[in-house]
Amino acid sequence: MFVESDIEQMIVAERFQAMEVIWGSLLKSPEDVSSPSWHGDVLSKRLAKVEAGQGKFLTLEELKGRLGLPRS
Repeated sequence: MFVESDIEQMIVAERFQAMEVIWGSLLKSPEDVSSPSWHGDVLSKRLAKVEAGQGKFLTLEELKGRLGLPRS
């Protein structure tokens, strides 16, 4: 087991690698991972907006700008 200080000592690339390993592990047994009920509510509302022609979509570059991330 590791603690937060272990993660903080990693460089960013190592943190992303760790997340990929964790996600990969979770994908092996999706039946053990449940989403909270409010996730379904949010998805339903978003789908309704899209179907009503009111959905707004961002490009990856727009999203990066909104999040303050470096653009490609």
